[in-house]
Amino acid sequence: MAAPSLSPGAIALNRFGLGARPEDLPPADPARALKDQFARFEIAPAPFATLPDARAALQGWLAARKQAPQAPATAIRALYQQEIGARMASARATPAPFVERMVHFWSNHFAVSADNTQVMALAGAFEREAIRPHVLGRFETMLQAVERHPAMLVYLNQVPSTGPHSPASTRAAAAGRKAPGLNENLAREIMELHTLGVRSGYTQADVTELARAMTGWTLDGLGQPGTPDGTVPIAFRFRPARHEPGPRTIMGRTYPPGTGESQAAQAFTTFAHAPQTATHIATKMARHFAGDTPPPALVERLSRAFTQGRGDLPALYAALIDSPEVWAPVPLKFKTPWDWLVSALRGLDTDALPAERIAGMLEKLGQPVWKPGSPAGWDDTTASWAASNALLRRVEIAQRLASQTPRDPAHDARRLAPLLLPGACAPATLAEIARAESPASALALLLVSPDFLRR
Repeated sequence: MAAPSLSPGAIALNRFGLGARPEDLPPADPARALKDQFARFEIAPAPFATLPDARAALQGWLAARKQAPQAPATAIRALYQQEIGARMASARATPAPFVERMVHFWSNHFAVSADNTQVMALAGAFEREAIRPHVLGRFETMLQAVERHPAMLVYLNQVPSTGPHSPASTRAAAAGRKAPGLNENLAREIMELHTLGVRSGYTQADVTELARAMTGWTLDGLGQPGTPDGTVPIAFRFRPARHEPGPRTIMGRTYPPGTGESQAAQAFTTFAHAPQTATHIATKMARHFAGDTPPPALVERLSRAFTQGRGDLPALYAALIDSPEVWAPVPLKFKTPWDWLVSALRGLDTDALPAERIAGMLEKLGQPVWKPGSPAGWDDTTASWAASNALLRRVEIAQRLASQTPRDPAHDARRLAPLLLPGACAPATLAEIARAESPASALALLLVSPDFLRR
């Protein structure tokens, strides 16, 4: 039987948003309702109130390492789970689910991977400090904040990077020591993933030049000599002694010598406004909302909005909302595990689960938070998430959630289905729910129905 035609209200709640809650009514003017969320977004909602900033998190990591240098740091793992719980709590309760989705989008675009305790300690702070404050700002501002954040500097090995002809390297050679040398990891990912995109015309020589421009971008407080009271604040710092002297020429543009920290920052500004970056961002955003193979007309429209707005993100979001392709009345995207679990918990509207359980479920579903395993972030296509074994894990989680949901009329799947999928629930799904052998089975069937698995 054919799937129902999705209403604009259902699309606003589920494709743009994070999934409907039982009390959510389909908006009368969906496009207007989405834009109105810009004014309701909370940079620091209540669930984040007790979480440490990056400095405190790194200090916690240093303390944990001192206590058990080779063993898993229990305190850091507990902080990581606490961060996940707060992220989920914010996603469940947010009054601006579309903007919250954009936070998750940019966090994955500028991905760090918490594969060691140091990055694990910082990943949550990274999203809260470098992404959330700028999600309704300009792309360039977010870019500059991301590349200076301790999580990114640590994750991509920028902290020790030292110019081969810098004063620090010269002094080290004179003393018979070896300086750390040049590290290109962050420079490469900035060009390939964060801004211009692959096959955008840059060369290996351009990557090396950007890496030289970034020498001296580091952190204070990690093994540095102490202040008189024995502590050093952990924060971004530019160290001129490590900076490679001379001009840098990147993709045909020369950045003069003597500009220190701003030599790399100027290159970022150029990248942020490059047409290649506009196309790269537009393609990813179109894929996130309009299908794995995004319509070229949509990509072109978003790219034009990005360029004309000089990277103004609300203007870009408005262009997305005003595009007909994203309102196609059929499911366009298969939910990632994060998407699916957030929408399930919003839909069930039950008490918050313990943070460690949320973290465990996402591990089981194959998308542990902030652990994509590479700077490219999590893939955003159906093929990555719809394998049969992955679907079986969703069935298991759905059954577990359903079994723990209160048995009351508010959680009757027959009542919930039309509320969570207004006008978007297929007759076959409704029939399966009606025939379920128990209320819990009916809820589980709803959560793993084709209508709920897609947005």
